[in-house]
Amino acid sequence: MFSMGGIWAAVIPVLQVFFLSLLLLIMLPAMFGLSLGITETYMKILIKTLEWATLKIQKSSREEETLKHSSSNGLIQRDDSSLEMEIGERRRSRRGDFALSDVFYFSRKGIESIVEDEVTQRFSSEELVSWNLLTRTNNNFQYISLRLTILWGVGVIVRYGILLPLRVTLAGIGLSWLVIGTTLVGYFPNCWLKNWLSELVHVMCYRICARGLSATIHYHNRENKPKKGGICVANHTSPIDVVILANDGGYAMVGQVHGGLMGVVQRAMVRACPHIWFERAEMKDRHLVTQRLRDHVNDKKKLPILIFPEGTCINNTSVMMFKKGSFEIGGTIYPVAIKYDPQFGDAFWNSAKYSMVSYLLRMMTSWAIVCNVWYLPPMTQKEGEDAVQFANRVKAAIAQQGGLVDLSWDGALKRDKVKDTFKQEQQKKYSSMVVGDDTNE
Repeated sequence: MFSMGGIWAAVIPVLQVFFLSLLLLIMLPAMFGLSLGITETYMKILIKTLEWATLKIQKSSREEETLKHSSSNGLIQRDDSSLEMEIGERRRSRRGDFALSDVFYFSRKGIESIVEDEVTQRFSSEELVSWNLLTRTNNNFQYISLRLTILWGVGVIVRYGILLPLRVTLAGIGLSWLVIGTTLVGYFPNCWLKNWLSELVHVMCYRICARGLSATIHYHNRENKPKKGGICVANHTSPIDVVILANDGGYAMVGQVHGGLMGVVQRAMVRACPHIWFERAEMKDRHLVTQRLRDHVNDKKKLPILIFPEGTCINNTSVMMFKKGSFEIGGTIYPVAIKYDPQFGDAFWNSAKYSMVSYLLRMMTSWAIVCNVWYLPPMTQKEGEDAVQFANRVKAAIAQQGGLVDLSWDGALKRDKVKDTFKQEQQKKYSSMVVGDDTNE
């Protein structure tokens, strides 16, 4: 029988070596933005492994065409032309505005929209062309061959037995240091030193958290990085979008006041940096929110505000409607496009299906988080351009740069029903296509 003293005597040296290695090999390089090549080596091995698995699947499968067409293109093959264009072509090929056969055409279009519309599919994870050795992948390719099954089993052991404990430890250390560091910085008087220390603490802690996700981030066009007194707007895929962007510079966050652990972190952060937290009742007061944001932007010494105008997470394939409130503040807008590589892990948070804890567990048991971040040239509101037009222009630029689909639908449809006014607008549009415009009368 081993005594407790003997067990602790064996465990303590192992823990000391573990945390010392963690500090020297991961945390210190991460804090100063350095890399010892560990992540790069891991990614090279991972890419080679996934390439081998893909080739194995393709060789074992007789239906390779199914694999090629099972990506996020959807269940229904549609033409790129709009409904109005198709109706126009049908009417040019015959005499008269309406024919009874149009009933079947509209019925087919309606059934297609019910089966798979272009909105609700943006709130579910995008499918992959080939399996990435994660059971959560939509295409279920786990049992192809014995070698592939063994490789998947080894992957489970690596992800849950090695990567998960390591990543949880790093995330815990990063958040703890963020709370402690910002609390201490909060005792400094308001001056340049406090601002410098606050930004340093935030960036260092976010970098540690990013290493806790094995994040590989490629930043492009850094000359367009948001500057103080500006507003950074980006498409929104995941809660870790904040961690991804804050790795490369400091931002002032905007959000609702929370309780629990999140509340502790928020209260500590606001002591060191003028983040903008709103009470639930204040969020409904648009004028109050706009005024507080405008006051922040007018102070050119404060960090740029980070805002996600979509208001909800979209599945890494599209950009949905930007709320106009962010574009009524005034000042310079710094657009940023974020695009994740789903081959290594699905970064999209489906809040209707997974809680925050479940989502973080999925993130920490993925192979890695790989993404590209593009800083776009700053944009200002043009003369005669209203907030909605300005928001759409910024959204279009982000979608084009990130290779995302530009949609005009409101992301709030994720939880809310379609407004009656929008239904009536679509009904009028449909009616004009069926019977023609009465503009000549």
